[in-house]
Amino acid sequence: MKINQLHMNRNGSWLKCSRARIGQERVLAFVFWSDMDESAVKSAARKLSETCSNPVIVGCSTGGVIQDRLLFEDTISATLVAFEHTSFETVAALASDHPDNHALGHHLGSTLPHEGLAHVFVLSDGLAVNGCALSAGLSGALPPGVGITGGMAADGERFERTALLHGTDVFSGGALCIGFYGDRLRVGQGTRGGWEPFGPERLVTAAHDNVLLEMDGESALELFERYLGKHAQNLPASGHLFPLSLREPGSARWVTRTILGVDRNAGSLSFGGDIPLGSTVRLMRGKVDNLLDGAEEAGRLARLEGGETLAILVSCVGRKMLLKQFTEEEIDAVAQALGPDATLTGFYSYGELAGGMLGEPCFLHNQTMMVTVLQELA
Repeated sequence: MKINQLHMNRNGSWLKCSRARIGQERVLAFVFWSDMDESAVKSAARKLSETCSNPVIVGCSTGGVIQDRLLFEDTISATLVAFEHTSFETVAALASDHPDNHALGHHLGSTLPHEGLAHVFVLSDGLAVNGCALSAGLSGALPPGVGITGGMAADGERFERTALLHGTDVFSGGALCIGFYGDRLRVGQGTRGGWEPFGPERLVTAAHDNVLLEMDGESALELFERYLGKHAQNLPASGHLFPLSLREPGSARWVTRTILGVDRNAGSLSFGGDIPLGSTVRLMRGKVDNLLDGAEEAGRLARLEGGETLAILVSCVGRKMLLKQFTEEEIDAVAQALGPDATLTGFYSYGELAGGMLGEPCFLHNQTMMVTVLQELA
């Protein structure tokens, strides 16, 4: 496996950031951008295709770009990977072409060839696609034992429009998958949070899909505004500082959900994943040290020994909002846990997709650091 990283400067030129030489192999390019006009992204993708052996390009808009151990804003970066013993296929689709987001995920999982499939990495629109339904549909369509990780595109703290890149095509309202094939690919994965619940447990008494209307019979928006105080005027962005811990009826598993939208007329809040009626919920808050510890643990869980690796980090925009000037410490904590042979790429997201701590199928996480490590055996 050969890895090369490029960084585009303000003059529109790709600058090499690492030493590996990519030859005529079939190359996969992960391209992530922050605060870039979509026309500039298309232009950058075309230049990348012309100068780097016509790579297969996948990527998304972000809330911040991770490259090596650094955080970048107002930029676009590319990580090129040439595999020696692993093949890959990509597939993309629009949600509007399917009855619902579950069907979108099922279509993507069914379209990828299944023979020899080892792992799937998925990127999705972070606002227009329900990550819970997408991951459930994708999991149901793939062969047993195939791992799934990925993330939801972001738009900084604006929550207006997120976009995906497939080849030189920039689009919204859909998802794309990269399938990796072969028996010499090793995959490590770790996902951890670090948030603490506070306040009483409350019952979801009115909700529809990912829209929360009432808790304990009270307007969800009014309750959040009371708890958030001065932060409430900055919803939905400030909601990332106070995510919701949720346990579905009949389940012992707690998951984290993040606010993505507010309807003040309806008194409702929309989240990155489903809020089932009858669920138990608690508000959460974070501390810098706890989030850094969670990031380190995610890296430790994902670490693979025995040679060069590519690590794809997907962390939540809400973590970045809380960490502020300590954000690069989160990235460095993962890097330290992974060891010196890991090359890092990734982004800050509106949601992370991965399996659960107890081996559950892929589902939507929020407010976590999710690390996927790829390594080829010699």
